[in-house]
This record gives sequence, C-alpha cells and structure tokens, in this order.
Amino acid sequence: MSAFAALTHRQQGLLLTAGGAIIMAPDALLIKVADLPDAEILMWRGYLSGLGFLLIALMRYGRGTLAAYRRCGWTGIAVALLFSLTTCGFVLGNQYTKAGNVLMILASSPLIAAVLSWFILKERLPRRTWLAIFICMLGIAMIALDDAGAGSWVGNAFALMAATTLAINFTLCRTRPGVDMSPMLVFNGIVVGSIAGLFWLAGSEPTLPAVSQLGVVILLCLIIVPCGVTLLQRGPLYLPSAEVGLLLLLEVVIGTLLAWWILAEQPAPMAMVGGVLVLGTLSAKGLYERRLELRQRARLDVMPVTVDRSNTL
Repeated sequence: MSAFAALTHRQQGLLLTAGGAIIMAPDALLIKVADLPDAEILMWRGYLSGLGFLLIALMRYGRGTLAAYRRCGWTGIAVALLFSLTTCGFVLGNQYTKAGNVLMILASSPLIAAVLSWFILKERLPRRTWLAIFICMLGIAMIALDDAGAGSWVGNAFALMAATTLAINFTLCRTRPGVDMSPMLVFNGIVVGSIAGLFWLAGSEPTLPAVSQLGVVILLCLIIVPCGVTLLQRGPLYLPSAEVGLLLLLEVVIGTLLAWWILAEQPAPMAMVGGVLVLGTLSAKGLYERRLELRQRARLDVMPVTVDRSNTL
C-alpha cells in the first residue's frame, strides 16, 4: 500500500487541494514575467496545458483513458468550454490589472457557486452565506473602484468573468458526483489555443518568444497549470465545498505575496481593504463551517445505537 493510500479520505483531500493551490500560486506572477501579447500567451497556455492534461490523463488511466472521457459525457464538454472562459478571463485579467487584484476577485468563486447552487440546484443557503456574499461583493467593488481611474477596470472585469465561469464549473461538476472531469480539460487547451492562435497569426509579423520567455511559458503552461489544476479539480471529490474554498485561499495569499515581493505591485489602500474583506470573510466562513462539521461528526460518534430486539426469541 502506498503512503497516499494509507491516508484517510479527508487527509487525501487536504493533500490534493492544498498541493494544487500551492503549485498554482506562481501562476499570475509568471504570466507577468513572460510579458507576452494577449493572443500569444493564451495560445501557448492553451496548447501546452492541453498537452500537459493529456499526459496526466494517460499516466493516470492508461488503457482506460477513453473510458474516463466517456464517463464525463456532455457535462464534461460544458466543463471544458467553461474552463476555456476561465482561462481567458484569468490571463487577460493579469494583462490589464495587478496580479493581487485578479487573485482576490477569483477567490470569490466559491460564494458565486453557492448562489448558483441556490438558483439552479434549489439548495438552501444559510444566512451566514448570504452575509459572506454581501461582504465579499463589497470588497470586490472596492478593489475594482480603486483602479477604475487608471483603466484597469477591464482587467477586473476579466477577473470577475473568470471567477463566475469557475463557479459555474464547480456547480456543474456537482451534478455528476464522483466523476473526474479533469481529463476534459484537454479540450479546454485546444479551444483556447486554437482561437488565440488565429488572432496571433492575424497580427502583424508573429514571432516566437525569446528563449527566457519560452522557458517561463513552458514551466507555467506545461507543468504548473496541468499539475495544479488537476489536483484542484479532484479536491471536491474528497472535501466539502467550504473546506475546498478555504484551501484555495492559499493560492491567493501566496500568489499575492509573490507579486508584491518580485513585481513590487503594492496595492493602494482601498484595494488592500477590499482584499482583506474578501480573504477575511472567506477564512472566517470556512473555519466556522469546519467547526460545525466537526461538532456534528462528534455528535454522531456519541449517538447511542439502539438494537431492535422485537423479533428475537
């Protein structure tokens, strides 16, 4: 038995989700460091990440790869298309505004998913979730308004598009519990790479990136994105959504700190307050719901078991 298999179901989920969040933390930073035009970075990210997702699927499923794709069905195709919009929103958001702003706005996706679950799946939301949604939307508005004068509202809008489509993706995946949708992300890469490639070819004198830029792109798109996203995509199969959302904040915090440290993207006071509102609210909500889960589990553990002896002789 492997060391991973020896872990409990929850420990496996914690390891997968936290690992994926940490791997994805330099994503926004490396997009900035690559410093490529919009269409070119999207083309490389699409094709290389698609190749990475395919290699991971082949390593995981081997001869059963085609069966893994068939299990995803039409829902998997929708997931791939939605993730294509998420990819475009995230990359273009980082092209037009600060990396920290994009990451903080993206952190709101679990709450947007909660609203969609209420609207589509008719799930009831507790008052604490509605309160958290209100506070986070207020924080996101502060982040967006802070840079509106500089024109980076376009980047904030792309970041919000990424958060919304990612939330729809989460909600859609919940309609097929237990089915691993990560192999379908290969098609996300093909869609993004092909459309961006057409724009790249239509541009004036398309050229290949410099060697240093190409190294950053290969590291990010062929290794970091496929590995990180695959781990994150499997997290909800092991953990409740509240805990997944809390662990996703690791990417936001680490990624923002990297951007401040390496790129000197110091946020303005209003954006800082908005970010603290978003991250603080999500952290408090995740910790509180984790506490409720532990309390409920403890109550079930001590519940007495009654034996029906009516039919015994």
